Amino acid sequence: MLKSLTKTCVAIAAAVACTAASAAAPMVKAQGPGYYRMMLGDFEVTVLNDGTVELPVDKILHQPAAKTQKALEKSFAKAPLETSVNGFLINTGSKLVLIDTGAANLFGPTLGNLAASLKASGYQPEQVDEVYITHMHGDHVGGLANNGKAVFPNAVVRADKHDADFWLSKVNMEKAPADMKGFFQGAMVSINPYSDAGKLVPFEGDTDLAPGIKAVSSHGHTPGHTSYLVESKGQKLLLIGDLMHVQAVQFDDPSVTIQFDSDPKAALAQRLAAFSTAAKQGYLIGAAHLQFPGLGHLRAQGKGYTFVPVNYTIPR
Repeated sequence: MLKSLTKTCVAIAAAVACTAASAAAPMVKAQGPGYYRMMLGDFEVTVLNDGTVELPVDKILHQPAAKTQKALEKSFAKAPLETSVNGFLINTGSKLVLIDTGAANLFGPTLGNLAASLKASGYQPEQVDEVYITHMHGDHVGGLANNGKAVFPNAVVRADKHDADFWLSKVNMEKAPADMKGFFQGAMVSINPYSDAGKLVPFEGDTDLAPGIKAVSSHGHTPGHTSYLVESKGQKLLLIGDLMHVQAVQFDDPSVTIQFDSDPKAALAQRLAAFSTAAKQGYLIGAAHLQFPGLGHLRAQGKGYTFVPVNYTIPR
């Protein structure tokens, strides 16, 4: 009887202690390191998350706000939409290539984590051989520099000449509306450490940049917006930059454009072509503003598409 009573008391004490400990533990309110890794043929692909930013997508998409809100509700989301900013690190075995660099401090305190994500993933900024830029908006080039110094000191930066000529022009900046001048300033402060060192090497149009990585013109979102086709052992991944922004809207209805587009008509044509080809050929796409890790396949459905995110995998 005494032994049974003792056991009961011990069990009650343990339960009480457990409950007290659980109640006292503060909430951590933080995510783990922002990287995701997979293999593409012989290439290692690491998606790096720069953080998230809230976008008023009901105001910046070119469609009625009520229609946007309805589409968001269908995906259990709301405006402003917490939107990922992703970069993509490609290790080909002979080169380490980073595609887009996040925003650093150009878009506020919720972004700027790409360099930390890169380190958490097992790499150092000094190991990056080349940086390919989809376009020179601040959330894609901001991570290139910190306090006027190159974050990737051994890297050559590649971008389409049309974007470089447009965003790095002081003449264009002076002619731009007041609310656009920051775009030019962000591009200049980010790119200048590399251009000053002779490490900015623009290209024009479709260009093979490294074995297995090709620049594919997709001008429209900006004058030199570029996608990058990564291919190894017959497996393909098309990194489409900002050909789309809002998953809950633009897959169901790819015709919806956004106010950030320099040329909405051209941007729309590029999105339609990229979606159609990816769905027909069955290869992967990756985008800067798809929910992290921003990789998946497209399946045609009516006049739109269904996005099928990648399965979680452990590279072998």
